[in-house]
Amino acid sequence: MELETSVYRPNVAVYDSPDGVEVRGRYDQVFAKILTREALGFVAQLQREFRGHVRYAMECRREAKRRYNSGAVPGFDPSTKFIRDSEWLCASVPPAVADRRVEITGPVERKMIINALNSGAKVFMADFEDALSPSWENLMRGQVNLKDAVDGSITFHDKSRNKVYKLNDQVAKLFVRPRGWHLPEAHILIDGEPATGCLVDFGLYFFHNYAKFRQTQGSGFGPFFYLPKMEHSREAKIWNSVFERAEKMAGIERGSIRATVLIETLPAVFQMNEILYELRDHSVGLNCGRWDYIFSYVKTFQAHPDRLLPDRVLVGMGQHFMRSYSDLLIRTCHKRGVHAMGGMAAQIPIRDDPKANEMALELVRKDKLREVRAGHDGTWAAHPGLIPICMDAFSHMGKNPNQIKSMKREDASAITEEDLLQIPRGVRTLEGLRLNTRVGIQYLAAWLTGSGSVPLYNLMEDAATAEISRVQNWQWIRYGVELDGDGLGVRVNKELFGRVVEEEMERIEKEVGKDKFKRGMYKEACKMFTKQCTAAELDDFLTLAVYDHIVAHYPINVSRL
Repeated sequence: MELETSVYRPNVAVYDSPDGVEVRGRYDQVFAKILTREALGFVAQLQREFRGHVRYAMECRREAKRRYNSGAVPGFDPSTKFIRDSEWLCASVPPAVADRRVEITGPVERKMIINALNSGAKVFMADFEDALSPSWENLMRGQVNLKDAVDGSITFHDKSRNKVYKLNDQVAKLFVRPRGWHLPEAHILIDGEPATGCLVDFGLYFFHNYAKFRQTQGSGFGPFFYLPKMEHSREAKIWNSVFERAEKMAGIERGSIRATVLIETLPAVFQMNEILYELRDHSVGLNCGRWDYIFSYVKTFQAHPDRLLPDRVLVGMGQHFMRSYSDLLIRTCHKRGVHAMGGMAAQIPIRDDPKANEMALELVRKDKLREVRAGHDGTWAAHPGLIPICMDAFSHMGKNPNQIKSMKREDASAITEEDLLQIPRGVRTLEGLRLNTRVGIQYLAAWLTGSGSVPLYNLMEDAATAEISRVQNWQWIRYGVELDGDGLGVRVNKELFGRVVEEEMERIEKEVGKDKFKRGMYKEACKMFTKQCTAAELDDFLTLAVYDHIVAHYPINVSRL
């Protein structure tokens, strides 16, 4: 269906909302086909049933943060040792998603969805989270696009190229990633308060698509999801209850919905068995969300000056704490009978420099071979151009769709808390501070103007890499770290950072051009990013702190242009 813009008619163009639900986003006739009275009623039911559980889980996060800031470190929970030590399995993997050797990810934009489903990857993860700026327009268009994708009718006319995009006969399996538990949806109020963002994303998508998806994609299973940003198994338990409520509403079998959890916070690595156990009827594995994991390491240890990170380009899978996390994830998943998914290849093909392009692709090739040899069952790519390389690496699995039974990695059962917490090694440089600043400001400027997936310096950046930039700058400024890697020997402070910001803003203007710089929100982004990096207290999430800048309330249930 094509998106339309309604004409402003006071008191006429309204969403048909059930009692207690107010839609404060712009009215659109096509959005109204998503925001039906029945669909909004389902979202409201989820919100009312689970909001107390979500509030408690968020308070538990704050309490854990207080403990870490007082000197504690995460570790395995003695009270759930019986879960880690017991013999149990998750439900059998649905045949439709047994082979997930390469997955492509991207925002829920119309052209992106078509290209990703046609890309030759086994799975496409359509993202409402870190790759999407959660404006009202982006979120609702995303729901429209996914509905059209599931029913097979999605097309896109690129007028600049005079090209029409449509789905091939063979397409990737569709997974959807809703937002994390911590993010609100300020355009929909339920009983006077903002809805929980992930319940809006999940609820609207599930309500409109579960029946068709199970016919065309899931072979009787589904829909399929990715679940982000969890820190504890209690948060997985809420998702499991949400899935059971949705299955009951739809009248489908328990265990139809399946989800992969991203292990992308440091506390969650100590909860992997427990997370799988809570979701054991609905799980299809865990994924190494490694960029967010690095961000979480800094955030968790924000009050620990003995745990300072080196330049972010040095914090890769060669670091002991990162390799331990990956190995333990593989061991845990295969012990429980589900997929252990590898991390993101964020590289973008470099078309104007063949030598640099080959060097970049060789890095991808080596990373993916490391993953498959370690025992991962699949991996992520940000660009269709990387799929052949990833596929070739994972041909190491032979004819098997995965390595769940063949790579048990029992050696990884010896991994300790100390292995998972080992301080990363490497130097800190002025160029590291500059790169963080350049990337952070440019990403935030794009996010504020509606783009959540941004190509920068031959990498596809999303919110996770901007978060690493922000928290590392904050950490270095807070503790006055010495830049020991480039012979300068200077210490980072607010004055040095201020000069770096000025110089990097000049560089950004030269790189993007004066016209784009003036039209964009680079100056606003610079102020926000600088404030975040120099704050007395570290905000939990950049996207939460600046969310109000993209909220656009309209008169209650009335359209406006």
